[in-house]
Amino acid sequence: MSDGTTEDRKAPAVTETSEAQIASHWKEEETYRPPVTFVTQANLADPEVDERFAEKNFPKCFEEYAELLTWYERWHTVLDTENPPFWKWFVGGKINASYNCVDRHLAKYKNKAALIFVPEPEDEDPTAITYQELYARVNEFAALLRDFAGLKTGDRVTIHMPMVAELPITMLACARLGIIHSVVFGGFSGEACGLRAADSGSSVLIYMDGYYRSGRMIDHKASAEIAVATAEKEGQKIDKVLVWKRYPEKYTSSTPMVAGRDFFVDEVLKDFHRARVEPVPLDSEHPLFLMYTSGTTGKPKGCQHRTGGYLAYTAGTSKYIQDIHPEDVYWCMADIGWITGHSYIVYGPLAVGASAVLYEGTPNFPDAGRPWRIAERLDVNIFHTSPTAIRMLRKAGADEPKKYNYSFKHMTTVGEPIEPEVWRWYYEVVGKGKAVIVDTWWQTETGGFLCSTKPALDMMKPGSAGPGMPGIYPVILDENAREMSPGTGRAGNLCIRNPWPGIMQTIWGDHDRFTRQYYAKYCRDKTSKRWQDWPYFAGDGALHAADGYFRILGRVDDVINVAGHRLGTKELESACLTVVEVAEAAVVPVVDEVKGRVPEIYVSLKPGYAATKEITDKIVATIETMIGKIARPKAVHIVSDMPKTRSGKIMRRVLAAISNTLDTGDITTLANPDVVEQIRKVVQGDEKVATKEGPEDLRLFGKEE
Repeated sequence: MSDGTTEDRKAPAVTETSEAQIASHWKEEETYRPPVTFVTQANLADPEVDERFAEKNFPKCFEEYAELLTWYERWHTVLDTENPPFWKWFVGGKINASYNCVDRHLAKYKNKAALIFVPEPEDEDPTAITYQELYARVNEFAALLRDFAGLKTGDRVTIHMPMVAELPITMLACARLGIIHSVVFGGFSGEACGLRAADSGSSVLIYMDGYYRSGRMIDHKASAEIAVATAEKEGQKIDKVLVWKRYPEKYTSSTPMVAGRDFFVDEVLKDFHRARVEPVPLDSEHPLFLMYTSGTTGKPKGCQHRTGGYLAYTAGTSKYIQDIHPEDVYWCMADIGWITGHSYIVYGPLAVGASAVLYEGTPNFPDAGRPWRIAERLDVNIFHTSPTAIRMLRKAGADEPKKYNYSFKHMTTVGEPIEPEVWRWYYEVVGKGKAVIVDTWWQTETGGFLCSTKPALDMMKPGSAGPGMPGIYPVILDENAREMSPGTGRAGNLCIRNPWPGIMQTIWGDHDRFTRQYYAKYCRDKTSKRWQDWPYFAGDGALHAADGYFRILGRVDDVINVAGHRLGTKELESACLTVVEVAEAAVVPVVDEVKGRVPEIYVSLKPGYAATKEITDKIVATIETMIGKIARPKAVHIVSDMPKTRSGKIMRRVLAAISNTLDTGDITTLANPDVVEQIRKVVQGDEKVATKEGPEDLRLFGKEE
């Protein structure tokens, strides 16, 4: 329910914005009160939490998260700052992530579902894996890794698998032995997997033969051959490829197994039936996993996450921000191949004894009702997804969720800023006006949420991520390190003033890049050992409102500089989505001889609407009204669909390339590569246009995606 208050604060004129700032025209939105039914059952309902996690109590406050875990040895130092920015957390502590996610729950929850696997084909029933069964399977696979694959503590393994139960089993088996795992998103190419295996020094690859995606079986084993060849080209020999079967009784791939190198996990596991492997007590700082993320330049970077601090932070945020209770059925509709899946499908939820759903397929297959049928059947009451997925489901209309009898108490949005219009649809239609919404901001590098509302204590505000999390002290800085006060209406670079337990340790094999990319920009004194002198630079633009909430404007690299005025693409896209006919919007920069760069807009429409000049004119008028004539687009292109990754993200770099007649690059990994040529014809005409090199800012636009 709305609290009935709406602030209609005037945005500052664009002309007042300097080159060092990002123009912002967002108006304050109405706020919504958390439902009483949620507040009365919440894990975090104590308003004193902000005081406990205030700066005067930092870093000791984070012991509250660490004490949610079971330690072999307690830490003697909460935070070691002797070698900034390479912070150490819970120093002296000994811990094992697998033990905390599995073993310690057996006494109370051994017969409770830990994981519920939902296959994409609807004629295949969901499979529940209890904590006892998870314990047995993790132990058996850990024994295989140790005694058959010859792996030991500190070795690296690259895992290229889809969303199946065997993936978290594999990860937890690695964690049991202190083997550092690197999970590659299943939709990535074999080449991407091979490059990551080479960078990490993995000698073992773990695959699945095939999996379902949008109604067809993908021959996933085929990418293993490319991965092995790519790794070896980079100088890393792959000794073994371990292949899980999607169906234990048959091999679904047409790609032959290579004798002496490839082994079916299901067959080798027979030698390890009922095996038990004691978890290895590991130093709190022992690396748990590498998560590779692409940057705008250079090779993918391996974000290295520690065991103790990371697990403490994900457990704390899962309990208090996701509000997971043991009796809840929790579904994060992300992929474990991304950090969201690591933190909020596997490690955080299992550390607090959750029942977590894993869904193999795409959310809109065979139709947009699939998520709601799953929620209804499994009685899901906590739902976690991305704005991309919400926009996709919104495209099908409000009638679809209404067909199903499900009830959410809590819904999360994560991965990118959510537009207020989309937020309201999520709240009113998906949540039926009864669920609390947590809009979070964080990154692969951060390990867990950094900005979010505390669901039982804070007002919800459409389009705003909320204040800094307990123990997190964000700040907005301009290019000259000047702080922008809340409520000024001026946007700049979002930074975090302090370290936290979930922050990555370093970039694997590249400490210099780690320091340069995240800390050098705003470091006040490179000789200082005070954390206050080393703010973390997130690379995102943001606005700090008078109420303390942060509105994320997107990547700083994705800001469009129009005649010296820096416009955030997310703000323009949000304006487009207020037009009733528009389902999705993407904004890219194009060259303009006078203004340097101007926005160009791509939209897809909701079902039942056809492209017309009236819709185009309405979009332009809306942008001019909500933002100003400075943001008037060069063109509006109405397209049938957007080029998307397998995870559903719009590939804005492809659209920017089409708008500027640049090379679109590799599109083979797109979920819908055929749409690229369709869009090109809409923009450029039927005749092929010669591509050009183009300026660097346009070539790099959208690369983060």
